Amino acid sequence: MTILIKNGRIIDPMSNRDEVADLYVEDGIVSQVGKEIEREAERIIDATDLLVMPGFIDLHVHLREPGLEHKETIETGAMAAARGGFTTICAMPNTKPVVDSREVVEDIYKRAEKAKCHVLQVGAVTKGQMGAELADIREMKQAGICAISEDGKSVMDSKLYKEAMVIAKEEKLPVFAHCEDKNLVGKGALNAGKKAEELGVEGITNAVEDIITARDILLSKETGARLHLCHCSTADSVRMVEEAKKEGLLVTAEVCPHHFTLTEDDIEGSDTNYKMNPPLRSKADKEALIEGLKNNIMDVISTDHAPHHADEKAKPMAEAPFGIVGLETAYALTNSELVEKGYLSQKQLVEKMSANPAKVLGMDKGCIGEGKVADIVITNPKEEYVIDVNEFASKGKNTPFNGRKVTGKVKYTILAGELVYEA
Repeated sequence: MTILIKNGRIIDPMSNRDEVADLYVEDGIVSQVGKEIEREAERIIDATDLLVMPGFIDLHVHLREPGLEHKETIETGAMAAARGGFTTICAMPNTKPVVDSREVVEDIYKRAEKAKCHVLQVGAVTKGQMGAELADIREMKQAGICAISEDGKSVMDSKLYKEAMVIAKEEKLPVFAHCEDKNLVGKGALNAGKKAEELGVEGITNAVEDIITARDILLSKETGARLHLCHCSTADSVRMVEEAKKEGLLVTAEVCPHHFTLTEDDIEGSDTNYKMNPPLRSKADKEALIEGLKNNIMDVISTDHAPHHADEKAKPMAEAPFGIVGLETAYALTNSELVEKGYLSQKQLVEKMSANPAKVLGMDKGCIGEGKVADIVITNPKEEYVIDVNEFASKGKNTPFNGRKVTGKVKYTILAGELVYEA
């Protein structure tokens, strides 16, 4: 398909471009960027007053397939991604069976062939995510994994985790770390604070995250492995990432929109749509995360998209599963909470949602310069709308943001030159 995008503000940090111009796509590639391109095209998009950016890349998504298709499928998750402006997503391995072998990786890539989004699979660190024996990381790398992670839990055996990091370094794979001290967290459901006390549930202290964050940074330092810290939620996480970067370590970090938008004080009653892991923290933690993003200490904005069936989320707070969906709300929340409020520039939004995730993966993506794959998102940064879960493509409707008024709407998503979503 040939597509001509006219008069859009093209923001592409990797090619150092921020200007109103035209962009021409043919054979799945950006073939020309410049002023007043006059060429025949099967589709002409008038992007006046719109932003044209590299497609967003989400390093942290749960697609639930195989085995948990009642929550989400690769097809529905990828369609949700397309609606949210994401053209590449990294699927976490905590499926049934766990993604811990070449066979499961190959099966997922076969299932994802017709998805409306590039799906990259993350491999588990240990067999069955049981924390006892390493998965065959090298075999999974040959099958195409993009990273390793024990997401949903931490590998508590530091010696075993160090062995995994050594292999990851040799195989040039980043390690995506879910930082949670299993021995400290107990049956914690919410942040250790007033809300947990009020609802009579166990609290999750900041130390649950911070202790493993410190350990993982030290293991990265010792092994030279590339460490990416998932869903950071505490002020001390930000501080430790800053120190690691000053030391020149290969450490990057992500923040999720729910953690820079909400605090424990925003939890309404016993609504389990506010239950996620790590939990919504204090106002001071939220402010530190925003400052970390603003000052480019925190590199990436990811969703931790975690769909659950309504029946599961209907359980009491102590029993309901952790997690909310995020693919279809991430751009609007980031634009509303960070860009509109002056914390981030439009360029920084693109860096944190496109360019930096590509760098973490070591991929030639996150750029829409000439000759690059045409993975493109076009948004209206000033359009206001109300989030409505009934419009979601995701099977999961579990979000605390239903009914929230936001600014910034995805209008078009182009995947390798194909228009996969149009608002």
